[in-house]
Parts: sequence; structure tokens; C-alpha cells
Amino acid sequence: MRVVALVPGSIGDQILFFPTLDDLKRSYPDAQIDVVVEPRSKAAYQVSKSVHEVLTFDYKDRNSLADWGNLVGTIRDREYDVAITAGESWFVGLFLWLTGIPTRIGFKSKGAGFLTNVVSANTSKYVPAMYHDLLRPLGINTLCPELAVNVLKPDIEWAQQQQKRLGINETGYILIYGGSGKLSQIDGADTSYPVAGWQQIIQDFQHKQPDLPVVVIKETDDDQFLSSLLEYCPGIKVISPDDIGKLTAIIGGASLMLSINSVPLQLAVAVQTYTIALLGYTDPGKLLPTSDKFQAIKSPTGKMADIPPATVLEKIWGA
Repeated sequence: MRVVALVPGSIGDQILFFPTLDDLKRSYPDAQIDVVVEPRSKAAYQVSKSVHEVLTFDYKDRNSLADWGNLVGTIRDREYDVAITAGESWFVGLFLWLTGIPTRIGFKSKGAGFLTNVVSANTSKYVPAMYHDLLRPLGINTLCPELAVNVLKPDIEWAQQQQKRLGINETGYILIYGGSGKLSQIDGADTSYPVAGWQQIIQDFQHKQPDLPVVVIKETDDDQFLSSLLEYCPGIKVISPDDIGKLTAIIGGASLMLSINSVPLQLAVAVQTYTIALLGYTDPGKLLPTSDKFQAIKSPTGKMADIPPATVLEKIWGA
């Protein structure tokens, strides 16, 4: 069986779709599963366990009919048996109809008339569980599996080398992601937390646990953020993973992670690192599974800046 999944959205959206792809592969081990994603999101599949090929198409671009026609031709050439779309655009439904794929599965929407199987989107669910419902027409009625990723040995070795470089011993480390780069680009989300808040949190941690290193993840766009942190918290250590595999490995080695709504947050869930998430208006139940390992602090106003550092520290020391 050949399956193609159309998954628009950011890298974080792709990772939230992983359990659906993994359970599909578990149920149909001989299936070849390909995905069509936006170019910005292709990197997510470096840590996927189940995808054979990643095709790119910018769903949000002003694509001409020729662009869509080229994609139709590409899909037709691969002779897929099943298509699954995670989006709800009527145009994508029409596109799938034009490909001639026999089984076309998607959520109930304006384009549902072009699909062969329609699933109602339960938007109150944990997002991976909502996506997982798309497998029901294929006879897969199991519970949604846990978020999981594939961490390669070279990436684990890189993380270990970085820990040695930073002078981190076996006591572990606290990892913080509060940046403003592409890893924090969650569609429609307020992900910015004030530098002054991070400074207060880090200083308190350094005072109470001076022997436990605080490591901050740096992206290329984070120079101002990092320089401000270092000015008031000179003892922090900085790490700059250059791909998602290395990032996953460094998150997997942390004792605790503090993160805004971001790709690192979802990777922390996937590798089962104890995590405290700082969220704006996002419902924690949609973003995090029910587990003592993953705690959320939701802004009382929906704005990230209105989360008091004292609330974060109370959650840390309470955990």
C-alpha cells in the first residue's frame, strides 16, 4: 500500500502528526508512507520513524494553476492508494480528487465533497489524538500512541561531546528554550516571553542550585536575546544545535526543560524529558499529553508577558 499525507503547517505541526504516521506504519508495516509539507517544515522528518519520502509544496504561497497541476502530476506518477489530508482547505480536497487516488481521507470541511471518507475534527482533543482519528476509515481504532522520534547515534554522540565541552558532569542540566527564531514559529501562537522574566528565573535557579548548570538553546536569530541573558546571568551555558536531530539529542539529556510553545517543547515530550511549558492563550490539554512529566503554566490573560516569574519558580520547586 502506498500512502501520501498532506500536512500543512510548521515543524511543530508535523511533529504533532507523527503518532498518526507511526500508528499507520505499525498497522500496515509494508506500507510506503510519503508526506507533502511546506519547505519550512521538511526538517521535521529527520527524526521521523515512519516516513519514506518528503515532498515539498508551499500551501500558503500564491500558487498558480500550473503549480498545482505539477503537484497533481507528481502525485499521480506515484500511484498512491490512500491520501490523508490534515488540512481543511476545500482546494486541497479538490486537488486530491484530481489526483485520482482511490481513498481520500480528511476532516469535515468545505472540501469534504471531494473526499471518499470524512472524519469530524474533535478540536477539544489533544492535537495528536485529533489527527489520529483520520485513521479510522482505514480500520485503525486504537488509542493514539505517544509522541515519539528517532534519535540517531551520531546525534547522541554529538550531544555527549557538547556536554563535555560545556563542563557538564553526570548531575545533569536545566535546559531553556525561550528564543525568537524559527523553532518558536508556531502558527497563530503568542510565544514571546520577556527576557527580564527569564533572567529572574535563571538567577533564582543559580542561587538555589549552583551546581546544576543552566543551558540555553541558541538559534541564529537569538543574538540579542542571549546577550541580554548573559549580561545578568553570566554563568549560563549556551548550545547551538544546527539540526533537529542534534537538538533532540540535547533535549533528551536534560534533567528539566523550560520552554515556550515551540518545536523544542514537542521534542521534549517525544523524548520524555520533564518539562514546564509557558503558554499564552493555548489550551494545555491540546498541546501536552496527560502526564506528570509535562506541566503547563498558562497566562491568566492569554499574553505570555503576563506570566509572573514567581509562578514559574513555584512550579519548578514544587516539581
